[in-house]
Amino acid sequence: MATANTEAPLCEGGDKVRVGVVLAARPDYVVIDEEGCGVHCKSAKDEEAKSFSFDQVVTLDNIQSFHPEFLQPLTESISGGYNAALLICGASTEEINTLIDQTIIKQIFADLFGRMLSQGEEEWFVSVSFVQFYPDGNAVDLLNPSRQLLERVVHPVLGSLVGGLCEVCVCSAEEACSVYETCREADAGSTSNRCSSLFSVAVERKLRPPEEEEEEEEICRSRLQLFKLAGGASRTDLRGVSPLVKAVEQTQREATASDKILPFLLNDVLRGNSRTALIYCINPQGLLDDETPSALALAQKARSLVTVATVYRWCPRATERKIRDDMVDQRNAMMSQGKSDVQYTMRLAELTQDLQVVKNQSWEKRREESKKIEGKRQSCRTPNSNVHSSDAREGTDTMKHLQAQLKKEMEEHIREGKGDVEKVQERVGRIQQLRDALREETQKSGPATEKLDLCQQSQLEFSKAQEQRRRLKEDHWRLIQEEVETMERDLAQEQLPTEGPQRELLVLTRERRVLVLQIEALRAEAQQAERDLHDQYKNHQAELRCHREEGLEVFRVFRQVSEEQRRMSERRYRSVVLEAVQDAVYLSAQNQELQADNKQLRKALAALKDTLTVRGDPTAGLVPQQ
Repeated sequence: MATANTEAPLCEGGDKVRVGVVLAARPDYVVIDEEGCGVHCKSAKDEEAKSFSFDQVVTLDNIQSFHPEFLQPLTESISGGYNAALLICGASTEEINTLIDQTIIKQIFADLFGRMLSQGEEEWFVSVSFVQFYPDGNAVDLLNPSRQLLERVVHPVLGSLVGGLCEVCVCSAEEACSVYETCREADAGSTSNRCSSLFSVAVERKLRPPEEEEEEEEICRSRLQLFKLAGGASRTDLRGVSPLVKAVEQTQREATASDKILPFLLNDVLRGNSRTALIYCINPQGLLDDETPSALALAQKARSLVTVATVYRWCPRATERKIRDDMVDQRNAMMSQGKSDVQYTMRLAELTQDLQVVKNQSWEKRREESKKIEGKRQSCRTPNSNVHSSDAREGTDTMKHLQAQLKKEMEEHIREGKGDVEKVQERVGRIQQLRDALREETQKSGPATEKLDLCQQSQLEFSKAQEQRRRLKEDHWRLIQEEVETMERDLAQEQLPTEGPQRELLVLTRERRVLVLQIEALRAEAQQAERDLHDQYKNHQAELRCHREEGLEVFRVFRQVSEEQRRMSERRYRSVVLEAVQDAVYLSAQNQELQADNKQLRKALAALKDTLTVRGDPTAGLVPQQ
């Protein structure tokens, strides 16, 4: 079962929400104090500058200072068993998003997994999930290809959960960053700047019980939630109002929990069991800008919120056993009454659902589900990847086999080059055939597959962009037609003379509205066409790179084959020259030995003749003839 926290919070009564501000620009009317913890802002409506205090205020140039001074306590809380949350709100430019992803998000992942690796004796389980929230309140799981509906769940033991949410198991900071970047790329659509998102990292570790006590194994659960909230603090922002505005207002007056998932999660991290930090990005636009003072005021309100963080531990077996006992008691109560009461039935259904949630928390089951999800995502992302991978695998195996055969034939040719002439010619023919086959296989594989993929991807993106422009044009035409019909209907309802200055002024006013709509539609279509043209340019550059790499690969292979032929010929000639030199040396040595033996024999013959002559042997004259 779950146990209460074993450590006290950081401060008495709870932890305050830590708030940091990032200023994309520093105009004259926005001044950072000397300590770097406050902002003085002057607007056009107020003559005097207002002061706002925060935990840290930085600019884009020193945004990396957030991690050691501001965000490191979050990763320390996760490794200590507490829940932690980071909310990123405000301006959302490409530069700000890139800096936050590179300097903050990745550093948080690296610090978190580094702390877990430092505690190597314990067994860890880490999973990630990614949810996208649309302006209408709907939530979509980006890790689930089937896009199953999500719902909020309050478990009596596990607390606040999101039902139907898919998780992917990760083992390193690189894997977590890869999943995060993949989901961010999938999130990049036409409405992405108006959608909020939540990337969660669930961290669990097994607590070993003392050896002398026979206790069941407990699990310490903690969770890191990374929110990116779209919208501004003022009502005039074109992206809409940030969900943080409503969450802060609801928290201050303790409103009832919303049935939507995002307000439910925000209320939990702003006043529940979590240690929360908020980064508000502000891009001042001028003295007439209402967003900057509204954003500073909202961030200061959020800084006054207090959370109560606790260490959470639970025992899966004990929890499952308790729920089963409650189900048995519930059935016994129903049997004792002799009739099925609606209250007992609903309670039994709730217990059954709670039991299923506990079963789904098994590490083995979650690993299996993670593998299935990864397989589905890979198949959905690249439907032809299996065909290409199998072809590439077959091509690689064929090349390896041909290379091995060629190497074997070359070694035999070098080793047995002095054999029969027919065998040598047959072996040379086989070597030439293997070279030709290897050259053809090399040309088939390699850049050809990449080129095919790039061409298919370029064609697909072009068709998609063309269809998107067509839909945009149809939507604009429909909107203009509705405005024209509304104008005609209003003119028909107006009790004005057929001719006259009043009717002409009214007609001109309505026509001006239609012309404005047409201009805005043309501007939007032009911007979309410009973005599509930029994308097509990037695809064209990628295809050019592919062609250039293909040409370089052909020349590289040709050079490798030529070098291999030169090396083999050089080895062959060196071997022939070495054998000729060795034969010459051997023959010279044999000649010298024979000459020495001939001299010795002549000397022996002369000595024998002299001896026979001295003795007066009549056979002495016959010795030379013999």
